[in-house]
Amino acid sequence: MRIAQIAPLWERVPPQTYGGTELIVSLLCEELVRRGHEVTLFASGDSITSAKLESIHPRALRLDPSIKEYNIYEMLHLSSVYERAGEFDILHSHMGCATLLYTKLVKTPTIHTLHGIFTPDNEKLFVHARRQPYVSISNSQREPRLNLNYVGTVYNGINTSIYEFHQQPEEPPYLAFLGRISPEKGTHLAIEIAKRSGWNLKMAGKVDFVDVEYYEQEVKPHIDGKQIQFLGEANHPQKCALMGGAVATLFPITWREPFGLVMIESMAVGTPVIAMSLGSVPEVIVDGKTGFICNNIAETVAAVDRVGGIDRYTCREHAVKNFSMERMADGYLAVYQKILAERFAENGHVHRHSNLTYINQNPR
Repeated sequence: MRIAQIAPLWERVPPQTYGGTELIVSLLCEELVRRGHEVTLFASGDSITSAKLESIHPRALRLDPSIKEYNIYEMLHLSSVYERAGEFDILHSHMGCATLLYTKLVKTPTIHTLHGIFTPDNEKLFVHARRQPYVSISNSQREPRLNLNYVGTVYNGINTSIYEFHQQPEEPPYLAFLGRISPEKGTHLAIEIAKRSGWNLKMAGKVDFVDVEYYEQEVKPHIDGKQIQFLGEANHPQKCALMGGAVATLFPITWREPFGLVMIESMAVGTPVIAMSLGSVPEVIVDGKTGFICNNIAETVAAVDRVGGIDRYTCREHAVKNFSMERMADGYLAVYQKILAERFAENGHVHRHSNLTYINQNPR
């Protein structure tokens, strides 16, 4: 199957440190290539991939201070994809609403994975394009009132083989927090949980420009280098060591998190997760078995005292069984087949490639 993967230009694929969408795109590309598909990745020029890489800019826009108008590059990026749409059997967009107005210009179908949330502004465009095929990354992410054409839910996956299992937490014990330092991720709540429970807290993550004031006012004053430590941004080995050595990873979000990679990464290294019951949390964590799902700060503080009873191998097993990149690729291939079969019912041709029957509406 000839597949185009369309990634945002803001971060490299895969990201050097923080970047959930870009990590998912990278893993999906690698697994699809491994299975013999012809994959072209449209992303920043500094991306690293086994797929064929195409780009209109040499590096991630976040790292280029000369860029002043991001939307110009986004338009050039998407134009470069859709000018070549006929080369592919299916286009897979990870760019949210930015792609929606391009899809009707070509015959090749586009599926849209929604990695973010709905807002009063972007809802208007999604409703306008409600008939296009959408994939949610959790059931809780969906908004039934918008009546979008969901063709499946595919949970995010990780390469579980590169997450080393930690049978025991380190001494002295500590709690971990990983993610953007922002109000939505609840960094301030993680600090409150640590202080109220008396545990040490080690935090890692990036501070986006929009969150600098929050960091300066709500987080930085509490960092003492002893009970509350901030380690900055963490790469893959660093975050695995941070979470793997922790008694628990805190996930005290304050918003409807569409998925939350930190949860499955933590469970993959064997560390249970203590999280607020919002968004996808009940779909990812098994309460009482791979962590605790809480409704308020008091419950999270109480959960810290009980988390030692969670079996760390059960956490690892749950992540491997349900949230691997192989499982994710299976889900997307099923969606591709569904969309192509629907197109074939109208007008198409059946081909065989890499032991997979698929539909090609643009035969050569």
